Amino acid sequence: MNRSKILTDGALLTAIYIVLLLITVFVPLIELVAIFLLPVPFIVFAYRYDWKPALIMFAASIVLSSIFATLFSIPATVLMGLGGLMIGSAMHKKLTPYETWARGTLGFIVGLLFIFLTSQLIFNVNWISEIDTMIDESMGMSQSLMEQVGLGGSEEQLEMLEQQANMLKDLIPVGVAFIAILLAFISQWFGYRLINRLDKKKFHFPPFRDLRLPVSLVWIYFFALIFTMFQFDPSSIFYHAINNVLVLAGLLMTLQGFSFIFFYTHHKNKSKAIPIVIVIVTFLLPFLLLYLVRILGIIDIGFRLRDRISKDKK
Repeated sequence: MNRSKILTDGALLTAIYIVLLLITVFVPLIELVAIFLLPVPFIVFAYRYDWKPALIMFAASIVLSSIFATLFSIPATVLMGLGGLMIGSAMHKKLTPYETWARGTLGFIVGLLFIFLTSQLIFNVNWISEIDTMIDESMGMSQSLMEQVGLGGSEEQLEMLEQQANMLKDLIPVGVAFIAILLAFISQWFGYRLINRLDKKKFHFPPFRDLRLPVSLVWIYFFALIFTMFQFDPSSIFYHAINNVLVLAGLLMTLQGFSFIFFYTHHKNKSKAIPIVIVIVTFLLPFLLLYLVRILGIIDIGFRLRDRISKDKK
C-alpha cells in the first residue's frame, strides 16, 4: 500500500472535513446540508484504506476541529467520525448496503451517546432534562391554545395529554435510535454518490421491496411483548428499556410490512402507485391500518412469506 498516497488522501479529506465543519458552525442555512456531508470524508477514506488508517484521520480531525472551530465541535466530530468510519469500513469489507447501514447506525448511536455524556460531564447540559422541559412547555402551550379557542379540556383530556407527554419522555431512546438511522442512511447515500463518481464504482441501495430484516427481530419483539405482561415498576430502568425495545422493534417490522407490500405489487406486475397509496392511507389511518402492516411484516420475516410466493410462481 502506497504510504505517501494514504498520507495525501488523509490530509486532503481531513482538510475537506474541517471546511465542512466551519461551514456548519458559522454559515447559516447552508449548515442544514453541510451537516449531512460531514461523515463523507471519513466514509471515503475508510472505504479506501479500512479502519486502521482512518483512526489516525479521525484523531487528527478531533485535534484540528478544536483548533479551527470550537471545543463544542469535538463531540460533533466524534459523532460524524464514528458514523463515517463504520460505514466506510463496512464498504471496504464489501458488506451489503443494509449491513453497512446497520453498522453506520451503530456508529452514530455511540456518537450520540458520547455527546450526551460529554454534555452532562463537561458542559453541564442535561439533554434529558432539556427535552423534558421542551415537552412540558409544548403541552402547556397546547393546553392554553385549546382554552383560547373554546376547547378547554376536561380533566380526562388533560390527563390523556399528560400521559402522552410522559410516553414521549420515556421513548427518548427510540428517538435517538431513529436519528442515528436517518443520519446513517443519508450519509451512506452521499458516500455512495461521491465514491461512484471518484472511483467509478456502482454502489447503490437495493430497491425497498428487497428489504429483509433478520428473523431474530421477531423473537426480540415477542420477548419484549411477553415482558410487558408482567407488572414492573413504571419508574424502573427495565420497564423503560422493554417499552423502547418493543416500540423500536415494532416500527422496524412495520417497515418490513411496507417492504412486502412493494414486493408483492411488483411480483404481481401491479401499478407502482398502489403501494404508495397504501403507505399514505396507512399514515392517515394509523390506528386502523398500522398494526395490520406490522402483522404483515411479522409474517413476512417469521414465515419467509415472499420466498413462498416466489416458489409458487415457479
